[in-house]
Amino acid sequence: MVRNLRPREQLSGDHTCDVAIVGAGFGGLWTAYYLQAADPSLRVTVVEAEVAGFGAAGRNGGFVSAGIAGSGARYARASGWESVLRAERETQHGVDEIGRVVSVEGIDCGYRKEGAMTLATTEPQLHRLRARVEAKHRFGLGPEDVRLLTKDEVAELIPGAADVLAGSFTPHCARVDPARLARGLADACERLGVKIYEQSPAERLGPKTVQCRNGRISAEVVVRATESYTIRERGERHSFLPLYSLMIATEPLPQQTWDELGWRDGLGIADIRHLYYYANRTIDGRIALGGRGAPYRLTDPISPKNERDAGVYERLCATLRDAFPAASQARITHHWGGPLAVPRDWCMRTSFDRKTGLGFVGAFGGHGVVAANISGRTMRDLILDDSTDLTSLPWVGHHTRNWEPEPIRFIASRLIARTLNACDAYEERTGKPAKRARLVKPFLPPS
Repeated sequence: MVRNLRPREQLSGDHTCDVAIVGAGFGGLWTAYYLQAADPSLRVTVVEAEVAGFGAAGRNGGFVSAGIAGSGARYARASGWESVLRAERETQHGVDEIGRVVSVEGIDCGYRKEGAMTLATTEPQLHRLRARVEAKHRFGLGPEDVRLLTKDEVAELIPGAADVLAGSFTPHCARVDPARLARGLADACERLGVKIYEQSPAERLGPKTVQCRNGRISAEVVVRATESYTIRERGERHSFLPLYSLMIATEPLPQQTWDELGWRDGLGIADIRHLYYYANRTIDGRIALGGRGAPYRLTDPISPKNERDAGVYERLCATLRDAFPAASQARITHHWGGPLAVPRDWCMRTSFDRKTGLGFVGAFGGHGVVAANISGRTMRDLILDDSTDLTSLPWVGHHTRNWEPEPIRFIASRLIARTLNACDAYEERTGKPAKRARLVKPFLPPS
């Protein structure tokens, strides 16, 4: 639990600075942190509608994981596969860079790097897992980056996982408490000299100006880091699909249960179903498990009422019982969720227009912990006009078309969730791949 959620000062009246950043999630905070650290003379201001880490930054599954956000093939069309491989390597570095800052700044967020496993429990899942690992090896990653595990090898790493046929392992993953990381990063920004205003929603932003509810900021540079909440601004409704990922957490488990599970602290676990789950061991000894499938709402796509769903809750509880039998009797004490910003092609982007002074970091689509760190460092270099390896990464300046208008998007999102759920049920019942999954593949994140 985050110890201090007392809101910071609200913006009131006129305020002038060099760089104004809208949004105190990971994208905005990392941008502020690296900018201020690089040039202490800069006046950097962050405005946040709620409190730092309120959105997806503070509500995710705690995976600090490598892997590009988006389609490698789509990036490669513009910049080539060598650039995409370089981007993949940068995400691996990003895992360690977050750990470095956590250590230097003394952020108490439970950062622990023990890697991550993906498990297959049916033959179709095993086929997809093997194909994914082989594709990564063809791409240029080696077995030191990701490797297949036999059933026995999986059992050595987590003997308490049920019905596993095989798995894969990557060392490029760490665990954090994301809310603690966000709040700790905000504190680190302030120590460097960044000014953060909370409960100060931006109603309009443009070149050199951010208009908030009770004040206005004038700045040479304005950076948007509002992620899924961008759709609330006029003219931005179709920029992103606000996709909710929901989670549950158990009560703290006794050591006997952890011994039975054999789950070492810091190891992330996921499976490869179509509606996959992901799970972490929290710093206070719980299992936190999440998954997709929350229904998209036509009239109110971002709302507190979307943060819980009875159907998804039951599915996640069943997943916990089936996947980790030793914890099947544990009480579920928490259920929550948050909206991801999903662009039409699932590709992130970082952009800066020097003529207007407008910048953008975001469109992370579920890879936000590491992607935001990379974007923050990249935006620093773009604003400071420093040409680096970061500023030539394939998502810099990337353009994505908008999503289809309603009700097409609503109908499609509901059909996708139902189709994927049906595909999982079919594969578990028959042991055969569900061909109907191909029908919705164009709308899904690249594997």
